[in-house]
This record gives sequence, C-alpha cells and structure tokens, in this order.
Amino acid sequence: MNVLALEFPPVNHLFDWPSIAFEGTPFALNKVGLTYLFAMVATMAIFSLAGARRGRLVPAGVQHVAESGINFVEESVVMQTIGPDGKKFMPFLTTMFFFILFSNITEVIPGWQFPANSRMAMPITLALLVWVIYNFQGVKHQGAFGYLKNSLFPPGVPVFLYIIVTPIELVSTFVVRPFSLAIRLWANMVAGHLLLVTFAVLSAALWDSFAPAAALPFVMLILMTGFEILVSFLQAFIFTILTAVYIGGSMHPEH
Repeated sequence: MNVLALEFPPVNHLFDWPSIAFEGTPFALNKVGLTYLFAMVATMAIFSLAGARRGRLVPAGVQHVAESGINFVEESVVMQTIGPDGKKFMPFLTTMFFFILFSNITEVIPGWQFPANSRMAMPITLALLVWVIYNFQGVKHQGAFGYLKNSLFPPGVPVFLYIIVTPIELVSTFVVRPFSLAIRLWANMVAGHLLLVTFAVLSAALWDSFAPAAALPFVMLILMTGFEILVSFLQAFIFTILTAVYIGGSMHPEH
C-alpha cells in the first residue's frame, strides 16, 4: 500500500494562468481571457441562431433555449423588480445573465475546469457598469437633486433618524453596492473552484494509495460538480436580479 501523499497545487496555479496565445504582444490571451471570449461568442451565437430560426411555430434547440432564457429574465427578473417600464432593459439583462452563466459554467467542463469569474476583473467591471447605469437612470427619472434627496433621505423615515440613516444610505447606495455585487459573484466562484480541486486532489491521492478509499471523495466530487452547476446558474441569476432591483429603485424611488 502506498503512503497517502496530498499534493495540493499552489493557489497561484489555480487562479493565475500564463499566456497561451499571442504571448509577448498586447493581444496575449490566457485561460481567463479565452473563457470570456467563449462566453461572449456563445451568448452571441445563441441569439443569432435563434433569430435566424424565429419563423418556426414550435421552437426547438437553440431557439428554445434563447426564448426560454428571455421569458425567464422577463418574468422572473424584470417584471418582478422593475415592472413594464423595465422591458427596455431586457437586452442588457438577458445578455448579462447568459454571459455570466457561460463564464461560470466552464468550471465543470472537463479539461477546462476553471470559472473565469473567480478572477475579480470582470465581476468588478460589470458591477461598475451597473453602478453607472442605475445612477444615470436615477438622475434621468428624478433629476440630480431629487435622486440624491430620495437616496439619502428616504421618505417615511422620522427626521431625527436621518442623522443615522443618511450616512448609511450614502455608503450603501454609492460605494458599497458595486463592490458587494462583484465580491458576491467572485467569492462564490472561488469557493466552488477550491472545493472541486480539493476533492479531485483527494480522490487522486487515495486512488494511488488505496483505491477503495477513493470512493467517498469521488462521490463527493460528483455531487459537488452538480452543485456547482446550480451555483453557476444561481450566481448569474442573483447578479442579474440585483442589477434589476437597483435600476428599478432608481427609476421608482417610491418602491
């Protein structure tokens, strides 16, 4: 029987990837960049192919996926948070949902096994984009003064509480929101990636030393893979619905 030896790869090997294309040029690509390219192309391909087949009475294949995604975002996100006025944001919210989903789901693809959103760059970029959009909508619909007034001095709050509520609202609305939005997505994908790597390393080590003992961590690896598929979907949904909540709140301060 071999002695059990766990060789967990260094953390920088899990998240820092060397360039694998166009190295040494401004267009250098690593695994993270290729994953985002895949997510972008996959999102564009789904809706382009669905658009080319929209004449079919009974949707199937790609058209069914695209229409189901659009209906899901409309009914479960837009109508629940913004209302009918939010339909103009459907292209943006639907694209964001699918892009984040495809960026996450690569975590469970054999041979790829890396979620691009476990790197902070794209989550914070998307979060800052959302910050710009909901603040722009707030100023557009309420005016600059009205937006600041309704954000910092929520109606219905007793006047003497504003000394506490106003600083909290200032930090929450204009500072914390983009970071909490980004960190939530990033942290969940990092945690899932580390769990899958841990069970994979444990399964391989036990298989080499005592094969029957590898059964339990291998089963856990399978279960965690299924769970991470769910997490990939949920994180895309949570990011999208919070975006809609922020936009809806800036458009309709009474809500």
